[in-house]
Amino acid sequence: MRYAQMVVGPAGSGKSTYCSALVQHGVDVKRSIEVVNLDPAAEYFDYQPLVDVRELIHVQDTMEDEELHFGPNGGLVFCIEYLLENSDWLHDKLGDQEEDYILFDCPGQIELYTHLSAMRKLVKQLQNWNFSLCSVFLIDVQFMTDGAKFLSGTMAALSVMVNLELPHINILSKMDLLSKGARKRLDRFLEPDPHSILGNIEPSGRLTFNNKYRKLTETIGKIIEDYSLVRFIPLNLKDHESISDVLLTIDNVIQFGEDQDTRTRDFEEPGVNNEN
Repeated sequence: MRYAQMVVGPAGSGKSTYCSALVQHGVDVKRSIEVVNLDPAAEYFDYQPLVDVRELIHVQDTMEDEELHFGPNGGLVFCIEYLLENSDWLHDKLGDQEEDYILFDCPGQIELYTHLSAMRKLVKQLQNWNFSLCSVFLIDVQFMTDGAKFLSGTMAALSVMVNLELPHINILSKMDLLSKGARKRLDRFLEPDPHSILGNIEPSGRLTFNNKYRKLTETIGKIIEDYSLVRFIPLNLKDHESISDVLLTIDNVIQFGEDQDTRTRDFEEPGVNNEN
């Protein structure tokens, strides 16, 4: 079995920084974590990728091609579809090493995860290659500190979860950048009562939403609350313990290491006498 995280989220949510931090964390704890760059428009990242999709196709190629002449968004979609058509290239680059642990650093175009089918097809392909996968949805914590932003982020997270059809973890990135005031407001969103957040009044006395949509937002909040659909995990990349907690949560979801424990019990070291 091989293990992987599909690191997704809006542009600027910190996906590449997250991947770099986990690679360094792996070095610190003597654990092998590799990264595959799936963003054909990436300009810079700190890690050394195991595979880089830009070796196959770059978004700039689609924008400068005389026949295609795509814009940035159309070019990104074309690049992912081109990767699917040439999946043998990715398979050869990944190899077939058992017990791999790979982070797939995905593009920042949210449409790829919310309603287009390209990324879901890629997920199915990776599963066929014996990968146990989890989608890790990053969202900037600074966009989740009031009711309206919480609703927007929550609906985006739900769309990704439904479209990719994978075990799903939501992470609030950039915790270290929050102001003191924002930190005080954040507790409501870490263990949220969405019905209260969406339907009631902010601490400042301002209505969370326009009265015209009050019943709609209250209903959405009630559905999220009743079915426990969304929870967000805070991540501070400057805190070693915070990184460890997030990684442990994801490892449990994809069952990383469970078969290793079984092998340890099944096989005895040479020369050991088990007789009483």
